[in-house]
Amino acid sequence: MRLVRCTKIRFGLIAWSVAIYSLGLLGNDRPLWADSPKAASAASQAPTEHTLNYKTVSTSGKDVTLKIDWTRPADWKASDRRPAVVFFHGGGWVGGAPGQFAAHSEELAKLGMVCFRAQYRLLPKKNPIKPDRCIEDASDAIRYIRSHAAEFGIDPDRVAAGGGSAGGHLAAFLGMMDDVAVDGVSRKPNALLLFNPVYDNGPGGWGTGRVGDAYADYSPAHNITSDDPPAIVFLGTADSLIPVATGKKFQAESRAAGLKSDLHLYEGQPHGFFNATRDGGKHYRDTMAKTIDFLKSNGWIQ
Repeated sequence: MRLVRCTKIRFGLIAWSVAIYSLGLLGNDRPLWADSPKAASAASQAPTEHTLNYKTVSTSGKDVTLKIDWTRPADWKASDRRPAVVFFHGGGWVGGAPGQFAAHSEELAKLGMVCFRAQYRLLPKKNPIKPDRCIEDASDAIRYIRSHAAEFGIDPDRVAAGGGSAGGHLAAFLGMMDDVAVDGVSRKPNALLLFNPVYDNGPGGWGTGRVGDAYADYSPAHNITSDDPPAIVFLGTADSLIPVATGKKFQAESRAAGLKSDLHLYEGQPHGFFNATRDGGKHYRDTMAKTIDFLKSNGWIQ
């Protein structure tokens, strides 16, 4: 969970390139893409999408560049201080892609939020190593976004983490585990949006095969403390990976610690029920409505 020190120089160069090219900021904070009438017209109607590089690491002797897709409101400007959310995709730490939360990002951007979807390194399927690289990348993504709040037009004190399944684990990990600041920048999110998260990695929980007896170092459900952020959790009662009892216990222990913790159960629904492409988007729309209410209750959106 330590930063890979060999990436420090690349990380700094990426930060510079994002400010100049990826964000396209001029001296007066006017985006370069605003100079195009076509782009300006599109931006007035819908959120704007962009992709940037946030980290380069060496894996198995090869350089791997990790990306962040980000969605900003049509009226976004770099001088804003908007609330933000960073999404992490599911896939058991071995698969999946950031696009899983593209629809969520677009919808929240229309309500004024800046949304990010972070790529992270996946684990080999046949080698049961611990998810350290996934956690490291998720931590770095949050720190990167927060440290560039001025360029992203976001409030560094209103950065949520969201995710589904293994991505929900990563978001909850950032929220529940002890913070590890790097150069004074925290990785701890200010709110959690968790879609059937595999957040209990203890005995009998999902992921135990990888973390083993070290589960206390990886399991968010075993690390709930009073300094953790408010959370909303969505879980299907027919989820084969996460028992309803796990969700209820997490909520009860969070509330006992003085935290705001909402749990919404969906009768008969399996793992992944919340995705925009499932059941014609029925449960996607309901979970999004409740997510929006949660964000409103915390004063993040109107």
